[in-house]
Amino acid sequence: MAYGGVRVLRDVDLRVEAGEFVTFLGPSGSGKTTTLNLIAGFLQPVQGEILLDGRDLTRIPAYQRGIGVVFQSYALFPHMTVAENIAYPLQQRRPRPGREAIARRVDAVLDLVQMRAYADRRPDQLSGGQQQRVALARAVVFEPQLLLLDEPLGALDKRLRESLQGELRRIHRELGVTVVFVTHDQDEALSLSDRIVLFHDGAIEQVGTPEEIYDRPRTAFAAGFLGDSNLFEGRLERGVFSGAAGRFAALPGAPDGPATLMVRPEHVRLLPAGAPLPEGLDNAVPVVLDDAVFAGATVRVEAIGPDGRRLLAQGAGLDRRIAPGSAAQFAWPASATRLLAGGAA
Repeated sequence: MAYGGVRVLRDVDLRVEAGEFVTFLGPSGSGKTTTLNLIAGFLQPVQGEILLDGRDLTRIPAYQRGIGVVFQSYALFPHMTVAENIAYPLQQRRPRPGREAIARRVDAVLDLVQMRAYADRRPDQLSGGQQQRVALARAVVFEPQLLLLDEPLGALDKRLRESLQGELRRIHRELGVTVVFVTHDQDEALSLSDRIVLFHDGAIEQVGTPEEIYDRPRTAFAAGFLGDSNLFEGRLERGVFSGAAGRFAALPGAPDGPATLMVRPEHVRLLPAGAPLPEGLDNAVPVVLDDAVFAGATVRVEAIGPDGRRLLAQGAGLDRRIAPGSAAQFAWPASATRLLAGGAA
């Protein structure tokens, strides 16, 4: 896919199973929304195919694809009531359902999104969350095989976003519709998805379940984009890592050569400088403490490692009353170490 001669997507090859909730995740400009627009029919690919249940959609106009789409901007008709907005897609179908059939279907999706009490209101009489529920109802009222959601919660505040995430999970379970969801919000991707497709620089970086991508990222970009990470650069020889940060027991069986290792902050313990490692902790680096941030259920400790990198530890048992500039250790079990491809991000 190219804009003005500039290639914006490269070799995107993806299969989504029926009934899955798949999230396209990535930074701005990574290609996730362009891919969604290609599926919807709002853009045409330079090459390749788009298939839905074996049907080739590649050259079929968007309005003939039978795909439900929800936008971040809601895109409701301001002069119509909630019920009229929801009924509109059914009224445009050919053959058009009868009036009673339309009314029954509208009532059903009003109940689905818990908006029956607002059926006679207009969009300007609704909150942002209520408008997004109406947009979702309008997208599913004609029972599409595929539902595309383009950052539908991006304009809402944190509390409302979290509430509607639960609603999306419930509606997906009840309908069983295949969902492709676009977001740059990592928490949304982790909480909603059956699988995450991580985009980077116009290509798919990694595909997997939330647990797979978080626990076993393949690259430094994946490790850094989905959650926080501690990265160490050096060399592996016979499973032992050596670098500016120190020498670690690492990954038996890993190939010798340049390597980037990752450890998630929640696996890191904060110890006094020079203290022996407790049982279960295999690796440690000396650090200079910099800051501690209270994050509700956990405390996040920031420090500077021996190679000058900023390192993180996070957990419920960490003391936030640190003295900046004091010496300490960050320690972790070898089993929490991950070997990444492609060097540091």
